[in-house]
Amino acid sequence: MAVNDVKITRLELIHTKSRIKVASKGLSLLKMKRSRLILEFFELARQIQLMNQNVVEHVSRAIDSSKIAEAQSGRLNFERIAARKRNEQISVNVSNVMGVKIPNLNMLQNSSKSLKYELISVSASIEDVRKNYSTLLTLLIEIAEKQNSLKRLLHEIEKLNRRSNAIENVIIPKMQLRSKYIKQRLDDIERDQIISLKVIKRKIGNAHG
Repeated sequence: MAVNDVKITRLELIHTKSRIKVASKGLSLLKMKRSRLILEFFELARQIQLMNQNVVEHVSRAIDSSKIAEAQSGRLNFERIAARKRNEQISVNVSNVMGVKIPNLNMLQNSSKSLKYELISVSASIEDVRKNYSTLLTLLIEIAEKQNSLKRLLHEIEKLNRRSNAIENVIIPKMQLRSKYIKQRLDDIERDQIISLKVIKRKIGNAHG
C-alpha cells in the first residue's frame, strides 16, 4: 500500500469500509457457487464410475450376441450386414449449471425406410447385435458427455478458487490495512487538533491572567 495514494479523509474511510463489505459479500457468493459446483462435480464423478462399470457388461453382451449371430448367419453374411452404412445422428443441447454451460448429447431415433426394411430382412440374432451395440454406443456417448462436463466443472472450480483466494487473501486484507491506516491517521490528526486547541486555550488563559 503506497502511503501517498491514500486520502486521509472521513469520506475515504467510509468508501473503503463499503468496498470491504462489497468484497466480503462477493466472496461469500463465490464460495456458495464453488460449493454447488463441487457437489455437482462429485455427483457426475459418481455417475461416470457407475456407467463405466456398466460398459464392461454391455461390451460382453454385445460380443456374445455377435458370436451367436455369426454362428447362425455365417461369417460372410454377418460381415456383409455389419458393413452396411448407418447414419447415426446426435442432437446437442446446452444446460446451465451455476453459469457453467454443459453440453447434453442425445442420439436421435433412426426412422428411415432403409432401417425399417433392414429390420424386416435380418434375423432376430442380428437384430439383437444391433440393439446391443446401439445401447453400448449410447452409453459411451453419455459417458463422453459427462466426462466433458466434469472437465468444464473442474475448470470453473479452479477459476473460482483463484478468484476467491485473491479476494480473501489479497484484496480484502489490503483494504483492511488501508482502512486501519486511514483510521489511525484520522485519530492522530484529531488528537493533534485537541492538543493544539488545549495549548491555544491555555495561552489565551495565561494572556488574560
